[in-house]
Amino acid sequence: MDLLQGIFTRRSIRKFTSQPVERSHLMEIMKAGTWAPSGLNNQPWRFVIITNEQLRSKLAILTRYHQTIENAPACIAVFVDKDSIYDELKDHQAMGACIQNMLLAAHAIGLGTVWLGEILKNGDKVRTLLELPENLELMAVVAIGYPTVHDSASHRMDVSEVLIGEY
Repeated sequence: MDLLQGIFTRRSIRKFTSQPVERSHLMEIMKAGTWAPSGLNNQPWRFVIITNEQLRSKLAILTRYHQTIENAPACIAVFVDKDSIYDELKDHQAMGACIQNMLLAAHAIGLGTVWLGEILKNGDKVRTLLELPENLELMAVVAIGYPTVHDSASHRMDVSEVLIGEY
């Protein structure tokens, strides 16, 4: 898939088939995440793959978007390692780049994803559920699966509407 085509056609997918996501695909998605830029190349991202149905059900309780997590055959919880942070703002920006890389990689493979952020309000509970140390802070849960529909309709503001200067 052409890179720009991937950027312009990627959509948030919230409904998936029951087909399991191959582990090799999940590994490729995380690999794409690790190629995001990070200050001083500190690579602060850490991942947890969640394919176990019972664990996904417990995770789902922690967000109002529980149906998306319950319906997704796989989720990847994305954490920042606070022990590796050298500049909080820059490292949090790097985490966004990491997650975007993951979404685009999944799209290129033919998978659908949605970046779940509302669950961050229960980040500590997610960390406890996954039995992780306190130095890990939840940045997102990415729900992943084969989409039931391929809706490409979307709208973005024209660049002329968001360009506030040109010198």
